[in-house]
Amino acid sequence: MTRAATQHDIPELVRLRALLFDDLGGDFFNPSNAGDDWRDALARVFQQKLTEPDCHILVVDGDTGLAACGIGTIEQWFPGPHSRNGRIGHVIGMVTDPSYRRRGYGRAIMLGLLDWFRDCNAVRVDLTASHEAEPLYRRLGFSDHPDPLLCWKP
Repeated sequence: MTRAATQHDIPELVRLRALLFDDLGGDFFNPSNAGDDWRDALARVFQQKLTEPDCHILVVDGDTGLAACGIGTIEQWFPGPHSRNGRIGHVIGMVTDPSYRRRGYGRAIMLGLLDWFRDCNAVRVDLTASHEAEPLYRRLGFSDHPDPLLCWKP
């Protein structure tokens, strides 16, 4: 059901990521002054990341485009007693086109990403869950992070 994304999927990956931001809403995820140039920048990053070993993008095909996608990345942080090798995974951009939801595509993508994280020796995988997806992630073993999430925007 899932497959690794290819360069040919980039326009659809950009479309799905835009849907994600529409769903999240608010000025943080969809600021009024954003314009559309972020889509070109996103396409360039996809072009680069699809060839790098620290990124894995899984997709599910729909009838006329992609039905769903999910992105996994691994960062090398500094090891510590809570992180023996410092390899931290991140799940980014899990999104299913509204016309394909409730078919198990998100779960299939997440299980594939979790296998990849295991194979890459990630000691932890972080994600930010939407309210709708949180129950799925908890069923797959995700729990509350011990650190509060804060951000800074220059």
